[in-house]
Amino acid sequence: MSPPRLLVHVEGQTEETFVKEVLAPHLVHMGFAAVAARIVGNARQRHRRGGIRGWDAVKRDILGHLKEDSDCLATTMVDYYALPQSGTGAWPARAHASRLEATGAERAEYVEIALLKDVVAAMGDAFNPRRFIPFVTAYEYEAILFSDCAAFANGIGRPELAAHFQAIRDAFATPEDINDSPQTAPSKRVEGLVAGYQKPVLGVLAVLEIGMQKVRDACPHFDRWIQALEQRIQRIS
Repeated sequence: MSPPRLLVHVEGQTEETFVKEVLAPHLVHMGFAAVAARIVGNARQRHRRGGIRGWDAVKRDILGHLKEDSDCLATTMVDYYALPQSGTGAWPARAHASRLEATGAERAEYVEIALLKDVVAAMGDAFNPRRFIPFVTAYEYEAILFSDCAAFANGIGRPELAAHFQAIRDAFATPEDINDSPQTAPSKRVEGLVAGYQKPVLGVLAVLEIGMQKVRDACPHFDRWIQALEQRIQRIS
């Protein structure tokens, strides 16, 4: 069987750049034939929620891709807190997950299970569920940058901020636990220290400096996603 191809349905430009510059080289090295990204909605405006398209539209894109290319795999990289919770565009289990007594990663995993179930049901009995690997970040992309605060600071050309980043990181069990609110979201914390922070550019420069392995070591939910993708290099039929 030929090596699989992967399409990552992403939230915005930052995640799209991450896939192209960081994730794709890693997975192609591991054995994927090709890895590409597709934005599922407009990049989120940080002063409000709701930048990601409704699940009805995103699901239509995912199903279309899986049906058109029988040799492909599909995954997602979207922010749990940005997912629509109500109306026809509500993402499966998102509203219920917010009521759970759980960590951010556990809520994200709850939604992931619901997304997989919904896509498998829509694709029919003949569909191999291993072809869809949903991933929902617990909070924001910037959280993973706290995996190595010195490398984060060096990567964006601000080594003097390493101690400030580390102080934020030390307040949480893992970088993925750095909490989200209009004032304390990971991106807001970074923007408060880095005037003019440019997410797509600096966010990727930082993670390139940090390295995939350090992110995986520090972020267990992220690591499980990468493990699942790597396992798909094996026969999926």
